[in-house]
Amino acid sequence: MALNFFPKVPKFFKLFEQQNEIVSDTVKVLYDLFDDYTHIAEKCNKIVQNEQAGNTVSKEIAKQLSTTFITPIDREDIHAINMAHENVLNSMRAISTRIGLYHFPQISPGTKDLLLKLKLMIGSISLMLEQLSKKKEVEEQAEKVREIKIEADMLLLLLLGENYERKVDINSDLLEIIKWSHIYDRIEVAFANAEELANVIEGISLKNA
Repeated sequence: MALNFFPKVPKFFKLFEQQNEIVSDTVKVLYDLFDDYTHIAEKCNKIVQNEQAGNTVSKEIAKQLSTTFITPIDREDIHAINMAHENVLNSMRAISTRIGLYHFPQISPGTKDLLLKLKLMIGSISLMLEQLSKKKEVEEQAEKVREIKIEADMLLLLLLGENYERKVDINSDLLEIIKWSHIYDRIEVAFANAEELANVIEGISLKNA
């Protein structure tokens, strides 16, 4: 039997793909939560399960990285993609957790459109990761991510303004404003983390061009 003196190199991009599929599924569930405000506990629980699955993949990437000498891209870049994916997933979990806790009677108008932009942004980032794995340019999708982020920032400011300009008659109205400000804060973090993931992928692509 022939001996293999060369250790098998882990397929990091395959692990990234698994990680990204979990992120993509999570943003779809999160958007559906805002689009169809029913079965809330079920959808929130699905996002929790996705986060746990994502953590498992993240730990596997870290484990393989610690025991591998030969990597397809720089070690720090593998770590950066891994952590950026985890941050996006964690921020989406934070949004769903608060939606589940606050028991809103209905979703604030316009918020669904904001989550749609996050979904589109994640879709473009998925294409960027696919292009990176094939050593192709990612600039086109990176530009789309930036455009979506600008649109999202403008919409977020509009929704924040509308939230703070609500007429307050009773204490429950004030509490509702505070709750929605917390939701918008977590959504802003999710967009920032998604943008960071896109920036990491674009930076790696340029470095390896």
